[in-house]
Amino acid sequence: MKGDRIKKYGIGVLLVLIVALAVVFHFEIYFENALTGLPETDFGVGISNWRILFEPFLGPLLFLNRSIYALRELPMVFLWVLIVYLVFSGIFGREGFRKKKIGNVLLNVLLMLGICFSIFVLILFVPLPNNTIVNNSKNAVLVTTHAHTEYSHDGLISQEGMWRWHQKNGFDAFFITDHANHKKSLEFAQAQRKGAFPMSPLVLVGQEHSGSNHMSLLGLDGAFETKRMSDEAVVDSVHAHRGVVIINHWFDGKGKEKEFYRHLGADGFEIENVGSDLYYDRDLFSNLKKFCSENDMLMVGGLDFHGYGRACSVYNAFEIPNWDIMDPVAKEHAILTILKDGPQEKIKILIYKDRPYYSDSNLIFRPFFTVIDYFRTLHMLQVISWVFWVILFCFIGKWMKSTYIDFDLWVILLAGASALFLLVLAMVYYVKGEKVKGYSDMYTEYMGILGPVGLVLLIISLFAGYFRFFKPTAKSI
Repeated sequence: MKGDRIKKYGIGVLLVLIVALAVVFHFEIYFENALTGLPETDFGVGISNWRILFEPFLGPLLFLNRSIYALRELPMVFLWVLIVYLVFSGIFGREGFRKKKIGNVLLNVLLMLGICFSIFVLILFVPLPNNTIVNNSKNAVLVTTHAHTEYSHDGLISQEGMWRWHQKNGFDAFFITDHANHKKSLEFAQAQRKGAFPMSPLVLVGQEHSGSNHMSLLGLDGAFETKRMSDEAVVDSVHAHRGVVIINHWFDGKGKEKEFYRHLGADGFEIENVGSDLYYDRDLFSNLKKFCSENDMLMVGGLDFHGYGRACSVYNAFEIPNWDIMDPVAKEHAILTILKDGPQEKIKILIYKDRPYYSDSNLIFRPFFTVIDYFRTLHMLQVISWVFWVILFCFIGKWMKSTYIDFDLWVILLAGASALFLLVLAMVYYVKGEKVKGYSDMYTEYMGILGPVGLVLLIISLFAGYFRFFKPTAKSI
């Protein structure tokens, strides 16, 4: 009875904390202009109904996906999950050693590692119904200048999937900038013009060229090649075909000095790129911003989307009046004209802000602050979803207690489900990889990871289940 009262009080405290963080310490999600550092009030946040309905399951995953240093923070979350389990399992105390076999605990840790890996894959590789942008402005048109499909060696999404992704995220147009290939993008754009699928968002043709630095070559018409060409020849050729050249993620330090690209005649620089960490050195940011302003070079935000990774966090808002009544040719011309001639005031670079900025120091403790920051962003319907699911799980917990489904069984079931998820995803990647053989290397690469990990996890799960619950003479291991 005492234990039941403690659980009830604990659940009550949890619900009160959720409400307090969401209401009293609320953090309003907004879109910030990267060049001014100020909120852009013409743009709001749209929350999917599916996310609201399943908020306790989808919300934390999406919040982790949007972490400033996602690839480094996610493993820290899983590390703390394992630490909490080890502490509560009693492995660090004498009483724990007497009551449990150390092998049983370690086997659970192994299964939990597999579960954590599958969640990591789910967060980064499976598109979830995330928050999107709501464009309330009069003349703003949302455009991506940097994205890769499966016809790029590092892409993991079909052309149709890329189009649907941009549609769901509120874009009006996007350039496909596959590496060393724009013919497939041209075919896709031409199919759209012929009515194969809707005109919004508008597909535009580009290519990412890997010279001394990666460059987005935008507005290509098919009569164009970059093979074995120097940077200067590439820039000249793009301009001869009335295209635009943007220097991508220059701030990663792999290219030449920014003055070199100005002399080449490049039209602008990516001032932000969210392909990896959300932010880079702010002094370098200020230096690049000043350089572009002084040399009349345009600045854009680089989404650098490959079909996996962080949910959409950067939007370019072009000021183009009468967009809705333009034909596709006029729309493309308007975008390219702004990219080439500016002025910068006609492009706003919007960054999705759902938490206070923090540096990458002491990321090991960041999961605790991330939990707090997550609950601070919730609105009333999301809070109600949490309350509903917490109460529902209380009833499920009572049923579990009466039917005696213990923790060890749940770990095995979740590990088995995780293994099947990894194996199915590996098979999907195999099928997709065969269709685009010679283009994307990512399907084969990730299939070679997910398949073996899923198979090993499935074998371990079956082994644990058999010896724990089915072998007549076996004791729990």
